[in-house]
Amino acid sequence: MKLFSERFDVTTLGFGEAVDGAAAHYEITVPTGTRRRMRAYIEAVLLRLHLYRLMYWTDPLVRATRRALRGRYPERILANDIYTVPLALRLAPAESIHTDLHEYYPGLHDDSAQWRRLRQPYLTWLVERYGARPVSASTVGAEIADAYRRHGIKAQVVANAPAYLPYSPENVSAPIRLVHAGAALPTRRIETMMRAVAESSADVELSVLLTPNNPAYVAELEQLARSLGPRVRMLPPVDHHDLLPTLNRYDVGIHVLPATVTNQALALPNKFFDFVQARLGIIVGPTPGMARLVEEHGLGAVTPGFEASDIRTVLDAIDAEAVQRWKKAAHAAAAKLSAESQLPVWAEAIDGLSAAPR
Repeated sequence: MKLFSERFDVTTLGFGEAVDGAAAHYEITVPTGTRRRMRAYIEAVLLRLHLYRLMYWTDPLVRATRRALRGRYPERILANDIYTVPLALRLAPAESIHTDLHEYYPGLHDDSAQWRRLRQPYLTWLVERYGARPVSASTVGAEIADAYRRHGIKAQVVANAPAYLPYSPENVSAPIRLVHAGAALPTRRIETMMRAVAESSADVELSVLLTPNNPAYVAELEQLARSLGPRVRMLPPVDHHDLLPTLNRYDVGIHVLPATVTNQALALPNKFFDFVQARLGIIVGPTPGMARLVEEHGLGAVTPGFEASDIRTVLDAIDAEAVQRWKKAAHAAAAKLSAESQLPVWAEAIDGLSAAPR
């Protein structure tokens, strides 16, 4: 927000309250209860009939957004993700729109046969019908940008990195303290990292902090942690503004993300950059985007695969001296891998848009 609020009169629309710097804000809410169940039934019918245009324009969030913005004619639009692009094109010409695509939508959940049959064609329709129309686009990693190029979208890369923080790398603990923090998604197979730590011969321990978006999976992991012994702990999640100070108390961030879905195979997630700003060493799997940055900056180690034995191979070889080198490398790379180094791409893109006529 700070990037634009000093030069533009910024109106925001989305979930939750306004952020500092917004001249105006419209909050929209997700339907709940009976309305949500009815919408799920309607969507199931529309998807099966391939009535994608009707599916989109009858979406309660789309309708709420149109009502909120009735009578407003923005000069420039930053459309957040593919779902907002058709709306943006109703409000302004393509030459006045920049779209930011955080995920590769046709590959979000393609491990599910039902999702591939119903949702994937709809999301592919959104991407191919609307995604290439805005004059400017960005996404969070080179691999996702390459995937979107096949749909005619030429996206620049703006990594999902936090602001630079003036932390210093702390001394390595004994045992070496590993941490994984993020969403509780079964496709991430977090249990694999937990088992690898429990089975490792190295003097390491792991703390896992997960958001409760899948309570059943969290409960399953909590039971597993108890069975694995004291070296693996499940801890309560922390608020977003407390996350980086919490991570800074650890030594190594670990995120071995199996390619169970296409979107994970292409991922360059925000937690990778959180680890850098927290001045941690980093252990990742052979996911191309993360592995490339680990090796380029000497931030840590890349496992040969995604199985527990692959992770254990790396863990068994680490020691305090190696981890201290990784933490110092994160310190050296923190400025380059921060939001401040990424946001000029957005600034140039928005400045390059044509102001829509009022």
